[in-house]
Amino acid sequence: MQFNGLPFPGREREQAALARVVTDLGRGRPAVVTIAGRPGSGQRALLGWVARLAADRGLRVLRAEATPSENALRYGAVDQLLTPVDGLGDGTRQVLVGHGPDTRLPGLAELLRSARDQPTLVTVADVGLLDPASLRWFGALIRRLPGTPAAVVAGSTGGHHPGWSGITSAPGPVPVTQLTLSALTDRDIATAVALICGEPGEEPFTSAAAEATAGSPAVAHEALNRFAARGHRPLAARVPELRALITAVTGEHTTRALSGLPDTAVAVLRALAVCGELLDLPLLYTLAGPGAAREPGLRATLEATGLTVASGTGLRLRNADVRTRVLEEMTAAERADLFARAAELAHRAAVPDEEITRLLLAARPAGEPWAVHTLRRTCAAALRAGRSAEAIACLTRALDEPMEPGSRARLGLELAAIEVLAAPEAGDRRLEEIIRTEGDQLSRARTRAADLGLTRGGVEGLRRAVLSALPTAHDVERAELAALYWLSDEGREDDTALTLADVPPLPERPPCPAQAGARAWQLALRAENLALTRELARRAATGQEGGGALILPRLAAARALFLTDDVEEAGTRLDVLHTELRRQHARAASALVLAVRGELHLRRGRLDMAERDAAAAERCLPHARWHPDTAPYLSAVQITVALESGQTDRARALAATAPPTGEREGAAWAYLLFAQGTVDLLDGRIADARERFRGAGRRLLRRGHINPALMPWRSMAARACHAAGDHEEAERLTREEVALARRWGAPSALGWAQLGAGRVAREGRAERLREAAGTLRGTSSLLALAGALTELVRTELDAGDRCAASALLAELATLTTTHRPSSRLAERVRVLTGRLGRPAASGAVPHPAWATLTEAERRTATLAGHGRGNREIAELLSVTTRTVELRLSGAYRKLRIRGRAELRTLIRATEGYGTDVA
Repeated sequence: MQFNGLPFPGREREQAALARVVTDLGRGRPAVVTIAGRPGSGQRALLGWVARLAADRGLRVLRAEATPSENALRYGAVDQLLTPVDGLGDGTRQVLVGHGPDTRLPGLAELLRSARDQPTLVTVADVGLLDPASLRWFGALIRRLPGTPAAVVAGSTGGHHPGWSGITSAPGPVPVTQLTLSALTDRDIATAVALICGEPGEEPFTSAAAEATAGSPAVAHEALNRFAARGHRPLAARVPELRALITAVTGEHTTRALSGLPDTAVAVLRALAVCGELLDLPLLYTLAGPGAAREPGLRATLEATGLTVASGTGLRLRNADVRTRVLEEMTAAERADLFARAAELAHRAAVPDEEITRLLLAARPAGEPWAVHTLRRTCAAALRAGRSAEAIACLTRALDEPMEPGSRARLGLELAAIEVLAAPEAGDRRLEEIIRTEGDQLSRARTRAADLGLTRGGVEGLRRAVLSALPTAHDVERAELAALYWLSDEGREDDTALTLADVPPLPERPPCPAQAGARAWQLALRAENLALTRELARRAATGQEGGGALILPRLAAARALFLTDDVEEAGTRLDVLHTELRRQHARAASALVLAVRGELHLRRGRLDMAERDAAAAERCLPHARWHPDTAPYLSAVQITVALESGQTDRARALAATAPPTGEREGAAWAYLLFAQGTVDLLDGRIADARERFRGAGRRLLRRGHINPALMPWRSMAARACHAAGDHEEAERLTREEVALARRWGAPSALGWAQLGAGRVAREGRAERLREAAGTLRGTSSLLALAGALTELVRTELDAGDRCAASALLAELATLTTTHRPSSRLAERVRVLTGRLGRPAASGAVPHPAWATLTEAERRTATLAGHGRGNREIAELLSVTTRTVELRLSGAYRKLRIRGRAELRTLIRATEGYGTDVA
């Protein structure tokens, strides 16, 4: 369907102007009209329409079309125009075909003479491509139009062509009209949709058509016709098909435009496709080639194609579709070379790193140090912004550059450390390759690769790689590889293919810090020689700090200090290690350290800090990216944190969605079974809980991990057995745990074991629980102490000793100060307070202003009232000392007291009255 004879609407004004020209021509009045617009705007369609209109009215029509192929042919367009004209002499024909002297304007006199008898309309398409002789000829024609019934209508691509405008701008009696074709409006596109598709389009469809075609009549017409030919209706659901068709049509138009351009213009378009507006016009011409800057009229030629538009730096391609098609017309080698040359120019022009990197990612190797430096800087910036895929792409591309083996290995280590975010298996393979690479200059890289991979949990393949590297390793490298091998023994599955013949055993007191950490962890797991364990762990922790220190031995040393009850020191070591790992972007190792620190906070009763670290561990490395042999450990910490924080529904959900244990071995799976068992015990699934606790124990015992400080699975299994009526098995398990704890010698482990024994004791229960509480007082195991006090309060209440229960409950309440009111311990305190009723030790009533304190002020004031210093309170609540001071000042003001002495009296008076000091 056509609109007023045109295949699209939106050109009514131009049609009216051309119709007046034809009407005036029929009356013998000459005219000149120029129609200008970007390619596809409808110049040719209007020229065809006005030619048909003139012919229908009996006027003679002569037509010419300038083409790139005839641009160098003298009188090429004039020859087309005069072909139908009768009465041309042989001399004129000879000149038109390029023979004979060009002494006159061939055929012009004959044309003007015949026009007096038959009014003539002359149409010329693409005047910007006229050869110089034809341009001179048409200028002479226009100057001779006065008094002659002839009109000239010319089409121009781009703007009004300077050469043609110079001809038509001279004042004279012949009217000159310049028509500039603008893009179609949204309303025009909607009309075209209705005409071509046979029905009005839905608003999202017409909007998409207007946006994708950029108002180009030719693109809109062709794409809509193809769309309608496929039987589609203009519905919103069909927008993807429409966009695909418009992209295809735009690409075809681009290809046609490129095919008609000289090589220099094509080179500039390719440079624009690579650089965009990154380089200014002189540098862009340098990239395109030596002749680009000297090419006359090059910019006008480019703008005439419709593929470029003016911009702040000179030129840019019209849209992304044009850029894609221009690049597709090049071979892969041509593109890579052009991107490389563009990157070098951008580097010399001090363009920002990210823009240079964009060029380098598609370029062939530059072979210059600046390329690697640029890619690494961009990688670091991308990591800081959380764009891991971009960071991986930068380092992957950097490895394509030539460099010496040591630098390549170090770069591979950096890449493997961040590949864990997107392609952890590829990172493991990269680390294995580094470990297996021979050469003395790579000794440090090999140990770091083994350390990085084994810390993540990629055990089996990396252990084989370590075994292959050990025979040729010497001195420090051999000692560190051996330490890493023995540390990885904890998490591996049974593998008879591995041989230990080439693995040197760890000395009793190794001088190497890495081996000291490994040996300390071995002793701790086996509950052997606490003093030596502490000594070796401290040697490992202090003997290798900094960016080049190994991760796994230091982590093992910190965990060993944790088991020896040196929890403050262990926490400090974990903090230092985490800071270094964050700086190195070692996501997997950093996440594991956070999870371990969360477990440490959990046992110390710092639930807020434990929850913070567990959440940070998953933010650092999403759960799905953890290695299958370490992910269960994170799940276990998260389950336990949720359970102790009173989020029982979340704990159940985490336990249900955790990775299935199946037959997998290793300590991480034991932790998960233990955590799931606690959920089962809470929900009354006694048989399931007992089996999970025993399953955890079996996995640890197979590896020789007998220390109850690692995990009190025996006492928890004893609780399940006790609840099921199997008292003998319960007592056997608790006796074994107490014996092992005494052998180890850490008070917290012994206190846990004594608590387990007291819980299942049928005789002397109160004495055993008092013994456990006495052992745990002064240790950092606040959750264990709270458990002992809770059981003891219940026991005293059952025995009817309310006075003893009240004193114990007051002590227990102090442990809940840093807990949320929803925590399990806070809930137990409330329940026991309800059983006890009003404390006999005090006849005071809560301060009337206590309820006006915020929860933060209440926690801080309670800790201060129990004698805690500001620094200790700040550490417990994870705030600054200044924050503690401000909170206490606010509490003093609201309570109208003057200091800690009055606060201590107030706290003693209010405890147990439902003031929720917890």
